[in-house]
Amino acid sequence: MTALQELRLQDPTNARDLLSEDAFRAITATVQRDNPEMGHDSASRIVAEALKFVATAAKFPDCDMRPSKLVDKGWHALILNTRVYETLCSDLGGFIHHTPDEPASTPARTVALDMTQDLMAEAGYGPDLTLWLHPSGAAECEGGPAMCCKGCGPKNAGD
Repeated sequence: MTALQELRLQDPTNARDLLSEDAFRAITATVQRDNPEMGHDSASRIVAEALKFVATAAKFPDCDMRPSKLVDKGWHALILNTRVYETLCSDLGGFIHHTPDEPASTPARTVALDMTQDLMAEAGYGPDLTLWLHPSGAAECEGGPAMCCKGCGPKNAGD
């Protein structure tokens, strides 16, 4: 057993540890390359959240999960790094396919995003709520709370 595998066994809820440091840097660099306005810290958080999403999808393969637009940027970066993604999926027990779907209505999108976050929590991953934007239009925002339309913010903001 490798040291990384042992670390994963010690803390299965730390999705960041699903990749080696080099692989995590490479995926983060892909997110930044594809989003030049994005800082390193934001890109790192997005990659960590995408790892939580993929790990949760592996744990609940029969559930219809949906990433937020920001988390999807991290998932796409993982998929583009095919060797890293293949190894990650293998480590998680099977390939996690990305199936694009038709844009959902706001209520359907909200339900799917909320369900995904609930499943992530059930899997032991605390969602980074600032990356799962409030459905009041924020799901259409591309740059996150600091760069998007009025009314955007974390899920349940103001509740």
